Amino acid sequence: MQKPPEALCDNLSRRFTVPFSPAHAYAQNTRTMPAPETTAPPVKPPSATPASPAILTEIIAAAGRIVLGKETQIRLAIACLLARGHLLIEDLPGVGKTTLAHTLARLLGLQFSRIQFTSDMLPADVIGISIFDRERNDFRFIPGALFSQVLLADEINRATPKTQSALLEAMEERQVTAEGETRRLPEPFFVIATQNPSYQVGTFPLPESQLDRFLMRIELGYPDPAAERTLLANSGKYGGHREHLPELSVQLGPQQLAALQDAAAAIHVAPALLDYVQTLIAATRHSAKFIHGLSPRAALALLGAARAWAFIDGRTMVLPEDIQAVLPGIARHRLHHVNGGRHAQAEDIEELIRATPLP
Repeated sequence: MQKPPEALCDNLSRRFTVPFSPAHAYAQNTRTMPAPETTAPPVKPPSATPASPAILTEIIAAAGRIVLGKETQIRLAIACLLARGHLLIEDLPGVGKTTLAHTLARLLGLQFSRIQFTSDMLPADVIGISIFDRERNDFRFIPGALFSQVLLADEINRATPKTQSALLEAMEERQVTAEGETRRLPEPFFVIATQNPSYQVGTFPLPESQLDRFLMRIELGYPDPAAERTLLANSGKYGGHREHLPELSVQLGPQQLAALQDAAAAIHVAPALLDYVQTLIAATRHSAKFIHGLSPRAALALLGAARAWAFIDGRTMVLPEDIQAVLPGIARHRLHHVNGGRHAQAEDIEELIRATPLP
């Protein structure tokens, strides 16, 4: 007996609906899985007037009241954002990596999403997935947490390389290609990824191609005794300063941030400073200590971060000290020792700076 058309449609939809994944389960039934953690900026918008570079000093001070004793790391993170790069934070659990990402997103007035990477995650859980909509009789794309302005990829090296690679196109091209269609990501788009030390159980090292997508890598480290004492003395019911995040007010908006990024990119770099950058890059390529030297992409990252560092200081030109300040964050995750292949240490970069004559 021939089945009625309705029954055939039901069978087809069951047969050709995409396989189950956590993102698919959420799209089918929101009670199956909670939505990715997404935080929009507070309702009160910032002023529409163009932002002054001085606002960055206020942002650094406000962030320093949440992430105690880490002004240098906060400045580096903001310089990375001004240079339109992505940030990798590698450190032990519990030192404030996630709190720093939350704080910056809130102060900058950007939409924030967080993905907790695990070994069983699929690329579709990051990018999104198409599901069959029976009412429309068509497939509908459900965007993943990747479609946000600030994405916290928490413990990224706990995911498999297949899932890690889902970020490659997004980080480089600011777009995502899924099921034959290319979709632009929001502007600005900033990835803050955290990873645990590689010696910890259940980690997958990031491939070199993905490490190179991060403009900068920093470490937070333990707080100094004074900052830790303040943290302990003022800990509330949640046990830390993170409970004060809702009290932060928006200091910028996406348009103002874009204007600051353009202004930072226009900071003057003298020809002598370009010679200095080229000399530093060449020294890494000719060194017998490293497997390979810094790439042209790393040289551009160094120059962009140095411009941003000078801009934060309120200057209109780059100094050698700006290049030296950002060089460790730019170079260490890109350089590997010949013996053992481990990343370059802070002492290696200091030696490189001492051996390179100033312009």
